[in-house]
Amino acid sequence: MPRQKTFYTRIEALRKRHFLALPGKESLISLLNEAEVSEQVYNSNAIENSTLSLEETEKILLQVDLDRFINEREIFEAKNLARVMEYMTAKAKDKDLDKETILLLHKMLILNIRDEIAGRFRRGNEWVRVGSYVASNPADVESLIDRMLADYQGNADQHIVKRIASLHLTFEHIHPFVDGNGRIGRVMNNYALVRGGYVPITVRYADREKYYQAFKDFDAKNDTTVMEEIVGTALVESYHKRLAYLEGKSIVPLIEYSKREKIALSNLLNKAKRQTIEAFREKGVWKIGVGKEKE
Repeated sequence: MPRQKTFYTRIEALRKRHFLALPGKESLISLLNEAEVSEQVYNSNAIENSTLSLEETEKILLQVDLDRFINEREIFEAKNLARVMEYMTAKAKDKDLDKETILLLHKMLILNIRDEIAGRFRRGNEWVRVGSYVASNPADVESLIDRMLADYQGNADQHIVKRIASLHLTFEHIHPFVDGNGRIGRVMNNYALVRGGYVPITVRYADREKYYQAFKDFDAKNDTTVMEEIVGTALVESYHKRLAYLEGKSIVPLIEYSKREKIALSNLLNKAKRQTIEAFREKGVWKIGVGKEKE
């Protein structure tokens, strides 16, 4: 518990730095958010077994011709998820996350892919298997979602990371939709963060094994620890990236920083993954901001 409190204190310190550095640079943050959409789309879809690369995802969103045949579903998955993320960014500050918003996000996501299930929860005999267990009874889905949202809103005294970890794990355990649960769950994470005055995060395909373990821990013993670590570390990384830009630092690849400072790259990469240095990823490349003092 003391270690967790220290981690949350660190997040709040980064959040304060971000607020202090932000005035007059809101357009810069908007550009960074826009630039991150393709990465967020790529990572979220890759976790769901999309074959698209980051470069191909970027081309689809920019309406550039691809070098290979891509099936229509994957094209719609990329375009629809980008639209959902942009809508989330625009609307999260206006209203709390509720059932109607979740259904609207799902309708936007599944449109032109499986229209017959878009924007509605599972019903009738629409049972789904999630890993080693069968998800909640379709007849119970709506009431379980109501309880999930009530628990989220009712635990406002908890840190946002703990609340989101619990929200995400509970949502995925219920698996309320026939299709699109993982992607909507990760969008909900960012909706809740932006609504709460934090910055959005990216759950990365490269970190998927740990992500899967978080669900196993929750399903087996109601343990949210690993998901809290995933969300919290991603949030710290997101702040590190934005602060590097907002504070006017020189942004260099970590490999270049390693040579300049004569520090073993393996050592720096280990610290970057644990976020004990102010490193962050852009298009899968670890970078760090150097120059001005942090304070």
